[in-house]
Amino acid sequence: MTEYSKPHLRPFDPRFSCGPTKKHPGWSADQLANGMLGRSHRANGPRKRIVEAYERTAALLECPADYKVSMVAGSDTGAMEAAMWSLLGPRGVDVFAWDIFGGRWTKDARDELKLDDLRLFEARGGQTPDFSQADPSRDTIFTWNATASGARIPNADWISESREGLTIVDATSAAFAMKLDWSKIDVLTYSWQKSLGGEAQHGMIILGPRAIERLAGHTPAWPVPRILQLHNAERTGVLEEIFDGKTVNTPSLLCFEDYLLSLKWAAREGGLSALIARVEKNFAALTAWVDRTDWIDWLCEDEATRSPVSVTLKFAEADIAALDQEMQWQLTRKMVALLERENAALDINPHPSAPAGLRIWCGPTVDADDVAALGPWLDWAYAEARAEI
Repeated sequence: MTEYSKPHLRPFDPRFSCGPTKKHPGWSADQLANGMLGRSHRANGPRKRIVEAYERTAALLECPADYKVSMVAGSDTGAMEAAMWSLLGPRGVDVFAWDIFGGRWTKDARDELKLDDLRLFEARGGQTPDFSQADPSRDTIFTWNATASGARIPNADWISESREGLTIVDATSAAFAMKLDWSKIDVLTYSWQKSLGGEAQHGMIILGPRAIERLAGHTPAWPVPRILQLHNAERTGVLEEIFDGKTVNTPSLLCFEDYLLSLKWAAREGGLSALIARVEKNFAALTAWVDRTDWIDWLCEDEATRSPVSVTLKFAEADIAALDQEMQWQLTRKMVALLERENAALDINPHPSAPAGLRIWCGPTVDADDVAALGPWLDWAYAEARAEI
């Protein structure tokens, strides 16, 4: 094992958490002071701000004109469950899951909704399921980029453009960080706390025309909690008012102002292509370090499905890799504590359900110079922690 001295150059911003993520460059709480705070969310002014957020979202994500955007409660989980509770039932359902979050949709479909015609395709540890099993006659649920496992779909070619079923896509760490193929998406959900560095508890749902048509012709066989309802009061169609600034529950107007601020920053940066370019630059900086470092390796071995956004890494030295997971997690925890003490990197531990190692956010609000400065600190922390373990 090579010995490493403590580096002199720290990342300017040590926040590499995979959610909530760091704010965009130049962010300040002072910029929120002129927002519609202390007002009713039903008032004309705040409602216009909410609609502005929807319109800016659609423009930044390059949504087709006939797709509808709304906020829902409960972060991405609330958005996904609203879609599942309101839309599923008329067709068989396929769920593709390869991390803890996809596992939640699996449990919802199997254990809560108790769907009769359900097929599950699962993988773990940086792997992805066999997408060729997708049946275009069935509804399909999947995660575009699995944050906890660091693995994404390789492309959208496996989704039929002439499909009969709906695609319900969890894009919580793909939206604003990856190119999305809207011809393959009927429902898309995400949360503010990922790629744009927003606050938690607010989810976003985007419905395409096929999903809206489903709402008009399908009444769920199960009770749908009010907070998850996408149908109107008569359950004969979509709840149109939620796309016009009216919310099912009371949102945080402070969080809406923060989200608007991030959308405006993204537009100034150059829009979606510029955000994706920032991700690619960050990932290239991290890749350069991984390629020259023998003690670390990708958890996701397949380059085609390796996430450039929520990057998961595993310990590669033979004697460390041979340890059981509890011992490897001790190494992770020691490294995280050392780096936090030095204010060199914060919150780079993997999701608790994932294998031990590291997880580093390379989303669009992160700067590539900080990623490049991180590598030597990881080398130092590993050497220090390994010596103790």
